[in-house]
Amino acid sequence: MNILEYNNVSYDYSVGTPFEKRALKKLSISFEQGVITGLIGHTGSGKSTIVQLACGLLRPTEGQVLLGGRDIWEDPKKIRDVRFRVGLVFQYPEYQLFEETVYRDIAFGPKNMGLDEAEIDRRVRDAARFVGIDDDILARSPFDLSGGQKRRAAIAGVIAMEPEVLILDEPAAGLDPRGREEILGGIRRYQRERRNTVIIVSHSMEDMARYADRITVVSEGALFRTGTPAEIFSDAASLSSVGLDVPQITHVMLRLAELGVPVRGGIYTVADARDELMRLYSERTKK
Repeated sequence: MNILEYNNVSYDYSVGTPFEKRALKKLSISFEQGVITGLIGHTGSGKSTIVQLACGLLRPTEGQVLLGGRDIWEDPKKIRDVRFRVGLVFQYPEYQLFEETVYRDIAFGPKNMGLDEAEIDRRVRDAARFVGIDDDILARSPFDLSGGQKRRAAIAGVIAMEPEVLILDEPAAGLDPRGREEILGGIRRYQRERRNTVIIVSHSMEDMARYADRITVVSEGALFRTGTPAEIFSDAASLSSVGLDVPQITHVMLRLAELGVPVRGGIYTVADARDELMRLYSERTKK
């Protein structure tokens, strides 16, 4: 079942000016309910426009954006409700923190939803747990936190609204490997427990291979391909034609195969590569 759909959506920036540009061109894509979908494409492919259309920050020039089967612009007066149902975490969300404490920052969204204090408290603590924020941090100023902690607090603020669709634009940008694992691992735990829909925009093919259930590729404002990570990354030439690449570990394993090492194909994550090399090592030591 699809929770979010784009039906022949086009979007133009700077309409009526010399800078008018069509960012999306009759785009028709859908996002399945209850899975993590990676949204990838080269710079300028339309990814940011797609996610801003999802929560009503932009309105299609043509076509429809459907949430749960209904046009989100069916009643423009209710577009605010859509923004509670579709949570968008912008790139570098830590720059949006502003409250006196981490707790109050995470609680900001639920308070604006008109929830009672008990429900707000539950949501704040649940969201903090998903992103790895301990209770003692909730009482601290967000400006006293490390960069990674600020990022987690900002993401928790959107999770606390319990949106049907959670969209994250480059959530691990600028983080070291440990920070990436903490952020993306927390998002995956959140999705697996809640079984809601998560869309992750990323330039990291490694992250997409590891965390996404499905991947949607866009190019020049249109759908290029969609499928599982294995289906997408099995065709390196196709990805290369739109300025993308397979994960680096895939290149390593392909090179080993060229050198005569009997590794199997279809390896797209470091964990799978490790398991494959351990398998070969085990077989060799048994001889």
